[in-house]
Amino acid sequence: MSVRAKKHLGQHFLTDESVAKKIADALTENGYNHVLEIGPGMGVLTKYLLEKKPKITVMELDYDSVAYLKESFPLEHVKLDTSKEKFSIIEGDFLKQDINSIFNNQQFAIIGNFPYNISSQILFRAIENREHVPEFAGMFQKEVAMRIAEKEGSKVYGILSVLTQAFFDVEYLFTVPPTVFNPPPKVDSGVIRLIRKENYTLPVDEKLFFRVVKMAFNQRRKMLRGSLKSFNLSDTLKEDPIFVKRPEQLSVQEFINLTTKIANNGI
Repeated sequence: MSVRAKKHLGQHFLTDESVAKKIADALTENGYNHVLEIGPGMGVLTKYLLEKKPKITVMELDYDSVAYLKESFPLEHVKLDTSKEKFSIIEGDFLKQDINSIFNNQQFAIIGNFPYNISSQILFRAIENREHVPEFAGMFQKEVAMRIAEKEGSKVYGILSVLTQAFFDVEYLFTVPPTVFNPPPKVDSGVIRLIRKENYTLPVDEKLFFRVVKMAFNQRRKMLRGSLKSFNLSDTLKEDPIFVKRPEQLSVQEFINLTTKIANNGI
């Protein structure tokens, strides 16, 4: 496979075997029998995933990568037993797939060395499908990984932080330097793990919650009564102490409380 093709997809080859194994070991293997690896490339992570108990499905968009994977991981060499395949390959775009249908609505984990340019979109798709995704682990640009894992009070705490942590417990695991990639990126990478919360439904309207969070952080320098004024807040509600705060000061629970207040505005 050409490096040019991979660069076009925004992805870099991971060349360090120890890092690949460490990423694979981020999976707890609890609560699922299937793992979906996104963007396996040359399979450096795949081979360590195949050492684990769950069945492994890889999804790859690049034609040359798919051909290489089929040659390197022939199905007859990766059987759990005589009746069940341990490994399967899907040629396609994760962002356009009905991923639940792949596993017949069974629980599955997601893992990968995610292309920087679509990593946030991959995360949001996992959040959308959280009913079937109890665990998510992978490598992002370090800045993005830290943003996902950060808590309130930080300058990097933002939309990704709140919308992810509303449904998953997030752990920043380790940093990966550019030197272990070919071609090397210009920035560090970070590996995180998401474990779905026991209660992963919101006690408020989800669409309104997403709208409130996004609007608040789109004008993060403003106090909430300014950034959220399009909700036509009542004079009484404007006097609530929460509206003199800025979005990075609010925890996930406080954003839920804020959404409740806005939903009841004028009642």
